[in-house]
Amino acid sequence: MSRIGKKPINLPSGVTVDVSAHNTVTVKGPKGTLTQDVNPDIQVSVEGNTLVLSRPTDSKRHKSMHGLYRALVNNMVVGVSEGYKKEMELVGVGYKASNQGQVLELSLGYSHSIFMALPNEISLKTETPKGKNPVITLEGIDKELIGQVAAKIRSLRKVEPYKGKGVRFVGEVVRRKAGKTAGKK
Repeated sequence: MSRIGKKPINLPSGVTVDVSAHNTVTVKGPKGTLTQDVNPDIQVSVEGNTLVLSRPTDSKRHKSMHGLYRALVNNMVVGVSEGYKKEMELVGVGYKASNQGQVLELSLGYSHSIFMALPNEISLKTETPKGKNPVITLEGIDKELIGQVAAKIRSLRKVEPYKGKGVRFVGEVVRRKAGKTAGKK
């Protein structure tokens, strides 16, 4: 059973947390500001250099919300202090990626190019090193938003198990399948 909700969140230097009367947590740091609404049943308190979340009862609902909101607030603290980064690579002959500002242009083996406008909260960088696969780098402070955008990009051409072609995360291991074999008579 997870007890992640009981673990206090350490606040790095330069990060401040404000809790409003409506249980809205605002985290400010060197990289930006994030806000999150927390269920009124969960109590959020700042004690010195740590942030502690507590629940009123040990019911299943309160336990699950306790761990959820602790993880969300911790992701906000890490985001405004260090930030998040996801790298994706395009594996396949003729697969290309380029960007003009916040617009990502992908060539993924379809008859047309795919243009995707990304939110301003995410910084986008594309590069094609010589002799290697094109790499898309997403950086920002909101872990949820970066994950959502990365999942959308990945869904445009998922990795297939026979040749391993498609959009994948850097370092991701793809389970490969054996192809057809000739039948014996």
